[in-house]
Amino acid sequence: MAYRTFRPRQPAPPIDMAAFERPALPGSVVDAVLRYHDEVQDQGSGNSLLRLSEKRLRAPEVKKALGKLARRAANVAVLWNEDESQIIRVLEAA
Repeated sequence: MAYRTFRPRQPAPPIDMAAFERPALPGSVVDAVLRYHDEVQDQGSGNSLLRLSEKRLRAPEVKKALGKLARRAANVAVLWNEDESQIIRVLEAA
């Protein structure tokens, strides 16, 4: 019966997480969602999810406010607390 010797396992090379990160979401996109939203989904407990529809993104005032960021704003939703009038969380789809 032959015996085999095994070498110790080599550590995996580190992963460069910068390759996976998106640039920070500009405040102007969040501001535009708060100002021009036309989709509101009640989340309960005084919270609402605010979004911009495709139709609203084509409106002249929204185009002017967002400029090149309109495509990114299509994937942003803001969780808003009506009771406190404050943002709970900003969500962005990948």
